[in-house]
Amino acid sequence: MKQLASGSMDSCLMVWNLKPQMRAYRFVGHKDAVMSVQFSPSGHLVASASRDKTVRLWIPSVKGESTVFKAHTGTVRSVSFSADGQSLVTASDDKTVKVWTVHRQKFLFCLSQHINWVRCAKFSPDGRLIVSASDDKTIKIWDKTSRECIHSFYEHGGFVNYVDFHPSGTCIAAAGTDNTVKVWDVRMNKLLQHYQVHNAVVNGLSFQPSGNYLITASNDSTLKILDLLEGRLLYTLHGHQGPATCVAFSRAGDFFASGGSDEQVMVWKTNFDIADYGDVLKTQLHDTNVNGSVPVMDGHFMPSHHNSTKARVTETRGVDFADLPVNLEKSKSPTEQHHMSQSTVPSNEQRAHHMETGIQPTLANTLEHIVGQLDVLTQTVGILEQRLTLTEDKLKECLENQRRITLHIKQTDHKND
Repeated sequence: MKQLASGSMDSCLMVWNLKPQMRAYRFVGHKDAVMSVQFSPSGHLVASASRDKTVRLWIPSVKGESTVFKAHTGTVRSVSFSADGQSLVTASDDKTVKVWTVHRQKFLFCLSQHINWVRCAKFSPDGRLIVSASDDKTIKIWDKTSRECIHSFYEHGGFVNYVDFHPSGTCIAAAGTDNTVKVWDVRMNKLLQHYQVHNAVVNGLSFQPSGNYLITASNDSTLKILDLLEGRLLYTLHGHQGPATCVAFSRAGDFFASGGSDEQVMVWKTNFDIADYGDVLKTQLHDTNVNGSVPVMDGHFMPSHHNSTKARVTETRGVDFADLPVNLEKSKSPTEQHHMSQSTVPSNEQRAHHMETGIQPTLANTLEHIVGQLDVLTQTVGILEQRLTLTEDKLKECLENQRRITLHIKQTDHKND
């Protein structure tokens, strides 16, 4: 079963079951906006960072149990596990980066050379290094053992919103408020690639696990797929109706999720790393998405059946996947906070019931498919209704502005007379 965690401005953590049944669970505990979420490598824990100055470690079960770290004296903007799942690193508006043990749940040490808010901090894949990005316009590389800053990058023209290590650990990528994405070699401390593909602030990024691609999310409402091997923009994805605030690949790289200020979480299925590039170009001749751009991904909106799903939450600040999670549905309890629409995929018992009542498995599968397609149509209508509402609102605004201009002209003419 695949799961997705999201955190948003409503102070709640959401854990979404994608398979075998579509469900969502809301975990309540933080007293202010959830700024960052991440599953542990095993998928058995979820860490969340909040504006309430705490970090929580959740067991993603229906009981919603969590442990609280009174982590910082300012907003905690980032939380991230080490690759072995033994440590956590947090970044805060108190200008510090802190490292914690997961099992003992104790503070280890603090890194404090930034002179402004720290937006993001991540471990290298081997756990030896930590990278941090700050509003002081620097990116710092720290040696975890010596706890010393071994290099600072000063090249970003604006603040740095997000930074992460390449899966190989040899380079880092950073998203900036100057609308750029930069990739540096951390061995040679050298700028490798510089992308100016967005028209607004870049809020987040995620490496595809193969290391060949990088996806970015921006205030220009788009997601961009960058081909790191060829050093070029590969695709532009449209879906969000406002700033895209975060993005993350699944551990296997077969999906990625994006969140935005439009109160939606979207899940996209990838195909660019398994298809021949020529085949992709052929596909482009036949397929276009609702915005008219080439869909290298199949878009899914949370939550519903397998194909087209959508979720409404408040502005999303962080998303992350788990591929080997604890099953949330082993038990039901009053502490379960929230259920979303369930999948129409039947259980083994339901299939057995079909057999007993004389309905053939083939017919049952056909009925399931029809119900699934109806669900897709329902969600599509919902999306169209939302966009129609937005269009109506803009039209009303234009008419009101026209009325005011006309009134102003009449008043001006009256005064002149």
